[in-house]
Amino acid sequence: MNGLLRKVLRSGTMISAAALMSSALPGCGGSDTDGGTGGGAQGPDKNTYVLVHGAFVGAWAWDKVVPLLEAGGNEVIALDLPAHGDDQTPLADAGLEAYTDAVAEAIDSASRPVILVGHSMGGTVVSQAAEQRPDKVKTLVYLTAFLLKDGQSLSQEWADDEGAAIKAYAAASEDGTTLTFKEGWAANAFCQDCSPDDVARLESHLREEPAKPFDEPIHVTEERWGRVPRVYIEALKDLAISPAEQKQQYTALPCERVISIDAGHAPFMTKPKEVADALLSL
Repeated sequence: MNGLLRKVLRSGTMISAAALMSSALPGCGGSDTDGGTGGGAQGPDKNTYVLVHGAFVGAWAWDKVVPLLEAGGNEVIALDLPAHGDDQTPLADAGLEAYTDAVAEAIDSASRPVILVGHSMGGTVVSQAAEQRPDKVKTLVYLTAFLLKDGQSLSQEWADDEGAAIKAYAAASEDGTTLTFKEGWAANAFCQDCSPDDVARLESHLREEPAKPFDEPIHVTEERWGRVPRVYIEALKDLAISPAEQKQQYTALPCERVISIDAGHAPFMTKPKEVADALLSL
């Protein structure tokens, strides 16, 4: 574990999710025509969504959002990254390249260009996947996620985020190769606005997290990743990536839209309809 991760352990236009129900990103699908939760999924404008979870969770984290996206006839692919969820890849083999390959495979399996969504650490993965498959990604969505410049790593960007209260709960293994959380992480920092049932679910799914991907820099270019339209969905009560840090990132790398949701770090659990409505508006 390098010095940056050790340190970790010790603007665009603001639009509400509700307001987006009647709007659409140019070239990225139609708007809702009946005022329901169908968003851009009406008529011929159905979309394929690839949902990429963040650290310490798995594809299961999207369970409340998936049916809302599928209701209008959209295709949804929610995958487990290597060594997450039900995936049994050895921790030592789980790095940014393996994550990216898994997402690229999901993109390749889709029947059309996808709306690629990354949460938290998943932001680094979707950036790298879009660099690999720019012609197959319709829109990149960063859901309270790390939106990094070429050559940056997650730990490098996160190290100075003073509002990231969750860092107080992070614990590294003796050899520095894995991370986990101390008691209280879910209710006090990861999802302080979660119901007791959702907190229990987060805690029951906690696995050791590979540390290597936190330190690996992303490599993206304006010619490939940079030509894919970007949207940022910020969480205004986030204690894992502070709102100030999120704003700093989407200001440095401007997005087509910035959508605000009044939630902690896991809006897919606490505000699934708002997340789905935002995605369906693209």
